[in-house]
Order: sequence, then C-alpha cells, then structure tokens
Amino acid sequence: METLNLEVKSRESLSPKAVRDTGLIPAEFYGPKQKNQSFTVDYQSFRRVYAQGGQNTVIELTIDGKDKTYVLVQDLQFDPVSDKFTHIDFKYVDLNKEIETEVPLELIGESKAVREMQGTIVTTKDFITVKCLAKNIPHTLKVDISVLEDFTCSIRVKDIALPEGVVTLDDLETVLVNVAAPKAEEEETAAPAEGAAAEGAAPAEGAAAATDAGKDEKAKSKADKES
Repeated sequence: METLNLEVKSRESLSPKAVRDTGLIPAEFYGPKQKNQSFTVDYQSFRRVYAQGGQNTVIELTIDGKDKTYVLVQDLQFDPVSDKFTHIDFKYVDLNKEIETEVPLELIGESKAVREMQGTIVTTKDFITVKCLAKNIPHTLKVDISVLEDFTCSIRVKDIALPEGVVTLDDLETVLVNVAAPKAEEEETAAPAEGAAAEGAAPAEGAAAATDAGKDEKAKSKADKES
C-alpha cells in the first residue's frame, strides 16, 4: 500500500482566518466513530503531499508528534484569486474496510492514429470510480493508447486493467479515450455534400427565373390588348 506522511498540530482557539494569516492551513478531521478535531497544517508540507497523492491516496497523519491516524483528503477549498489552499477536510479511513473513490487515469504509449494520421487524442473522462479496501487504492491507473491505431478505435472502461481486489463501479462500455480526425479531413468530407446541395439548388433558381419571365410576358400581352 502506498501511503504518504503528514504532520499536523491540534488547533483549539484560533479561527481559520487567524490560521491562514500565519501562513498555515486550517483543517478538520472527522469520520465514523471518530472525534472531530481541528488542525493546523504547514502549507508547503501539504502542497508536496497533495502533489504526490491527490485525493485518492491514503495519508498517515501524525498529530502533535505522537498520535497517528489514516485519512483521505475529503474536500479542499481554494482562494478564488491566488488559487492557494485555504481549508482541508480530512476523512478517517479504516484500512481494512472497502470504500468508493475516484482514481485518475494516466495515459502512456503513443497512438499510431496521432503519429501517422495527425489525429488528436480525446479524453472523455480522466478517472474511473472504484471500490476496494482503502489500503488497496491505486494511485493511478495506466491507459496504453498505443492500441488506438485509427479513428475507429477507442478505449472503454472494460479495457482498463485493475489490480486484484479493485472493481469499477462505472459502466463498462463507457468510452474513456479515442482519437479525433484532423479538421481538414472533416472539412473535405463535408465539401461534396455542400457542393451537391448547391447543384441541387440551380434548377430551382432556373425554374424561378422562367416563371418570372412568363409572368412578365403575360403582363406585356395584356397591356398591348388594353391599349
């Protein structure tokens, strides 16, 4: 099991704003049969841990240098201007119980449709939802895009290799990755249809012109009789 370590300190009287003013991050800890606790977290320490694990990797919290517990990042809040972390929610996890979580997909390899046909990789979903023991949560799931040899190929949920003990909760037929054809090729395919439409319009325009000419001739004939 991959775990990351993070030290936190108990927070009792300081308000979240006061904590942020000191350059730290306020955090809350909670979970089934757990006592809710408030912490302060060193900003750079958490930034490094989160960059490594994201929200689906178990973190071992060391509280005040002695107590230890296992958590996942349940929620994060950000400053709308600076995009810095402003608040963290840690949720307790029992390593021996199953949980549901989202695991990000990591694209590897090279697609022939991209290399030789100038296609563009299209990712319709960059994670899948799984269920497993907390200690078995994969950090990422690798997706080999070398199987995408042309524009008809796609990678679906059922094509993802899952570690033992990990099952997905997503529809197995959901498309995750495919390759889009170059725009120039799409425009060339559409051009004949547009040309056919223009040619189809020509007789109609000619018929309209003939009808107008007939109307003019009748009007002229009528005027000659009346005169």
